[in-house]
Amino acid sequence: MSLLTNVMDHSLDDGYAEAAARKKAEGGGGLPRTLSAKLGLAAGLVLAALVVTVGAAQARIAAPVVAKERQELIDRIDRETKAADELEGTVDELRDDVGARQREALRNDGGDSRAELVGILSGASEVHGPGVKLVVNDAKEATTGGNGDPRETSGFSDTGRVRDRDMQRVVNGLWESGAEAISINGQRLTALSAIRAAGDAILVDNRPLVPPYTVLAVGDGKRLSTKFQNSADGLYLNALQENYGIRTAISTESDLRLPAAPSVIVRTAQPISEKGTS
Repeated sequence: MSLLTNVMDHSLDDGYAEAAARKKAEGGGGLPRTLSAKLGLAAGLVLAALVVTVGAAQARIAAPVVAKERQELIDRIDRETKAADELEGTVDELRDDVGARQREALRNDGGDSRAELVGILSGASEVHGPGVKLVVNDAKEATTGGNGDPRETSGFSDTGRVRDRDMQRVVNGLWESGAEAISINGQRLTALSAIRAAGDAILVDNRPLVPPYTVLAVGDGKRLSTKFQNSADGLYLNALQENYGIRTAISTESDLRLPAAPSVIVRTAQPISEKGTS
């Protein structure tokens, strides 16, 4: 019991007790004792309180200004977005008007079969006939990649998404297999069409498309289907399906209807006159 009694009576170690007593005797502990020290401490506290008060006041004054500027920026974005949408609508209307005028000019060009053929091959005329319907879709477990193309660079996991180069090969393979007219998701392709990528989106003539991608190709249906599937591009599409989970489905159709291209603008090419060909 003597050890327990000693611990209870001397809860503070003797060394700590001696240090505390020495510091107290030297006047080094507690609040400052001189008037100047007390005034300095008071001035410091007042200055700290003033800084905090001024900061809070400035923040309170600036808050409405920041909120107003933010709202003005949001309103400006909304106005510009609305103006851009209106301009895009105007462009679509003008493009449709130009396309209609081009098709009308082809129909009025003597009514010969050559004018009709030019309209079909250039995409300026609506067409229908037998052909192939090819649907290409992302893999079920597709994810968005953080870099360009994981199929092109080793060391990155594949995202299972259809890329612009995949659609380029599909379209080129169909042309090579004998397709006479092609559209993707209702967008008619011409000799001037471009299939590009913007982030994860595929653009056809600068118009974004969303999966699944439905490709319609007018031609000899059975022959076109067989020739495409046996071609290098058809085998490439099959490899995407087996290795990356890309979903595809191809079928022959008795009657496909493809719209005309919005507009076909030629700036450089000039026709050769019949007199000059003799």
